[in-house]
Amino acid sequence: MTAHGAVPGTAAAPSAPSRARWRRDPRRAARSLGWHAGALLILCVVLYPVVWVVGATFKDGRKIIGSTELLPAQPVLDNLERLTEGLGGYPLWAFFVNSAMLSCGAVLGVLFSCSLAAYAFARIRFAGRNVLFAMMISTLLLPVHVMLIPQYILFQKLALVDTYVPLLIGKYLAAEAFFIFLMVQFMRGVPLELDEAARLDGCGHGRIYWSVVLPLCRPALITSAIFTFIWTWNDFMGPLIYLNDPGNYPVSMALKMFMDEGTLADYGGMMAMSLMALLPVLLFFLAFQRFLVEGATTSGLKG
Repeated sequence: MTAHGAVPGTAAAPSAPSRARWRRDPRRAARSLGWHAGALLILCVVLYPVVWVVGATFKDGRKIIGSTELLPAQPVLDNLERLTEGLGGYPLWAFFVNSAMLSCGAVLGVLFSCSLAAYAFARIRFAGRNVLFAMMISTLLLPVHVMLIPQYILFQKLALVDTYVPLLIGKYLAAEAFFIFLMVQFMRGVPLELDEAARLDGCGHGRIYWSVVLPLCRPALITSAIFTFIWTWNDFMGPLIYLNDPGNYPVSMALKMFMDEGTLADYGGMMAMSLMALLPVLLFFLAFQRFLVEGATTSGLKG
C-alpha cells in the first residue's frame, strides 16, 4: 500500500474523480470544448497559407491561379526541377548563401551590441540612465519610413549602397530597442549578489558581463537570436532599397525575379522557391522553440 492507501499499478483510479467532476459540471466541459474548437479553428486559419503554398508547389504553373483545389490530385515536380536551372543566371544556392550571411551576421550583431547595452542599463548605475533608457524605448514608436530617406542619402554619400553594410550596421550599434528591452528585463532578474561576489574575487564589469550575466541570460539571448534570424531572413524592404546587383540578392529578393523575367509571371517557380525559403526558418524555429518559450515566460521575473 502507498501513503495514500492506493494499490500500486492502478493507474486508472486517479482519473475517476476527474471524470465525475466533468459530469457534475457540464458547463465547464462545454467551455473546455469551445476553447479547443476555437484553438483548432485558429490553427487551421494560420496553417492554410502554408498548405496552399505546398499544394501550389506541386501544381502546374498555369493552374495555380484560379484553381479551387487545395492539394493537386496529380502532383508534378516541374516547378522544383526548374529551380535546379538557377535564376537570372545565378545558381539557386547563391541566394540562400546571401540570406544566411545576412541572417547570421545580424544575429551576431544583435547578441553582441544589444547585450552590452542591456548590461549597462540593467547592472551599471550612471547619471541619466533612466532618461537614456526611456529615450531608447521611445524609438520603438518611431516609424521606419521616417528614417528611410535620410538613411539612404547617408549611405549613398558613403558609397555603401549595393553592399550589406546598410543592412547590418544597425545590428552592431545596438539600434534594436526591442531586444535591448527584452535583455534588460531578463538581466534585472539576475540577483545582484552574484555581481558583488564576483567583485570580491576581483572581477570587473567585463568579466561579470561575460562569465556571470550572459550564461544566466541564455533564454533571452536565444529568443533574440530566433527573432533576428527570422526577421532578417524574411526582410524584403531593406534589400529592395539598398541592393542593386542580383548577385547580392537574398532569397526574399530572388522571389521578385520571377516577376521580372518576362511578361508572364512564373507562379510555379515562385511557389517552389517560397517553399524552399520557408524550410530554413522552420527548421531554425523548431530547433530553438523551447528556448523561445522559456525566454518569453521568464523575462522580467525576479530570481
